[in-house]
Amino acid sequence: MKQLAKAFITALAMLLIGSLTASAVDLTDEQIDNIVKRSYQYVAMYNVNNKFAMKNGGWNTVDADTRLKDHTMREIARPNNDTLYISALLDLRKDPVILEMPAFDSDYVSLMVTGYDHHVNIPMATRLGDFGKLEKILFYTERTEGYDGAAVEGVDQVFEATGDFISAVLRIMPHANDQGRFNRIVKQMEQVGIETLSEFRGKPAKPIDDIEFPAVGQRDADIFGDNLLEVMQFVFNHTTFHADDELDQALLAAYEPLGVVPGQPYDAAKVATIDGAKFRDVSERIFAEEMARTTDEAFVMEQTVGKFEPKGETPLELLLFQSVLGPIGMPAGEAVYFSVNAVDGKPLNAMNDYMIRMTADELPPTDVFWSLTLYDFQNGFFIPNDRKKYSVGENAGMQLDEDGGITVYVAAEQPEGVPEENWLPINRKDEDIDVTLRIYVPDLEALGNWRVPTAERL
Repeated sequence: MKQLAKAFITALAMLLIGSLTASAVDLTDEQIDNIVKRSYQYVAMYNVNNKFAMKNGGWNTVDADTRLKDHTMREIARPNNDTLYISALLDLRKDPVILEMPAFDSDYVSLMVTGYDHHVNIPMATRLGDFGKLEKILFYTERTEGYDGAAVEGVDQVFEATGDFISAVLRIMPHANDQGRFNRIVKQMEQVGIETLSEFRGKPAKPIDDIEFPAVGQRDADIFGDNLLEVMQFVFNHTTFHADDELDQALLAAYEPLGVVPGQPYDAAKVATIDGAKFRDVSERIFAEEMARTTDEAFVMEQTVGKFEPKGETPLELLLFQSVLGPIGMPAGEAVYFSVNAVDGKPLNAMNDYMIRMTADELPPTDVFWSLTLYDFQNGFFIPNDRKKYSVGENAGMQLDEDGGITVYVAAEQPEGVPEENWLPINRKDEDIDVTLRIYVPDLEALGNWRVPTAERL
C-alpha cells in the first residue's frame, strides 16, 4: 500500500511538472539564497563521494591508503595526515554490501558512514569497544532490491543508510613513530574487504554498471553554476527523505517548482531554466560568509559540538557550515575541530610568520591524541613543501618543551633553535592560510573550560 501511494504521488508530480516551461519559474534573490543553502550539503557530498569513486576505480571498491596524505590530494577540502584511511565507496541499489574488518592494533579506529545528505554516522569505534576482533557489518537502504533489513547469519551488524551511494571510511591512528606497530597496522588495513550479500551467499555479484552520473565540479561552485538541477535530481532519486523531517520537506518544497522531485529521470526539457551564473555567485558569497564565521568564537564552540551528527540532530545552519568548511568529519564524541585564529583577529596570511604556544595546562584535553594542520584558506589543501610537512602531532612528530608545553611555528624558514617537528612551512606569498586543530576522543566536559590557542604574528 505504501509503495502504491508513493507511485501515485510520483506520477502526479511528473504529470504536473510536464506542463512547466523554462519561463514558468522566476526566482527572487531570497529564493536563490534558500536553495543554495539547503543544497550545499548535497552538492558538497556529491562532489566528494563521486570524485573518490572515480579515483578509486568505481563503486563497491575498497581502498586501503597506507601512506600519509600530501599536497597532491585534491579530492576533499582539509584532509588530514595524522590518521590513515580505508575508503569503501558503496552502491547499495542492487544488493546490500558487507564490510569485513580485522582487529586493529591501534589506540584509535572509527568507521564513519555518510551519503549525499552529509549526515554522519559512527556505527563502530574503539571508543565504543569495537575493533578488538574480526567483525562484519552489512549496509543497505530502503530502496535496496530484494532485502528488507533482516538479520544475516555470519554478519555482526546491519546498518540502514540514507543514501544508495555512500562512503564508509575507516580512520586508523597508525602510530607512525613506532615503526613496528605501524607495519602491523598497515598489514591489518590490507585485510579489510567488501562483498555483496549475493557474493556472501555464494552467488555472482549483481551488475551495477547501468547508471550514468552527472558531472562533478572542480569546486562546489561549478555544480551550482553548471548542472545543479541535474545533480539534485540524481540526489533526490538516491536519498531517503522523511515525511516528518522539516529539513527534508523544506528542500523538496524548494525544488518542486523547478521541476525536480524524487523518483523521476532528469529531463532538461521539463525542468526550469535557472541563471547558473547567479547561482554560482551566490554559492561563492555564501562560502565566503561561512568561512568568515571561523573567527566567531561563540559560533566555533557551538558548531564544534553540534556538527557531523546523524540525521535529525543537526540544524541547517551547521549542515551548511560543515559542508562549506570541509565535507566529512566526525561528531564531537569522536573528534572536534577548531580553526586557530590570529591574536589580532585578522586572517592568517603567508606574507607573515606565526607562533602558536600552549603550556602543559593548555594542551588539548584528550587521552588519545591531537594535531595542528596547515592549509591554504581558499581551497583547504595542504601547503606544498619539499619536506611534506603539513601537521604537528604524535604521528607527524612534535617535541614538547621541558615544562610539557609546546610552541609551533608557521614560517617560511625554519626558525633558529626550533625543532623541525614543531615547524609548519609556508610559501612566502600573499595567500590566506588556515591552521586546523583536531582533538580525537576529547574530554567534552574539560573542553567547556578550555580555550583554543591563538597564532601570534612574528
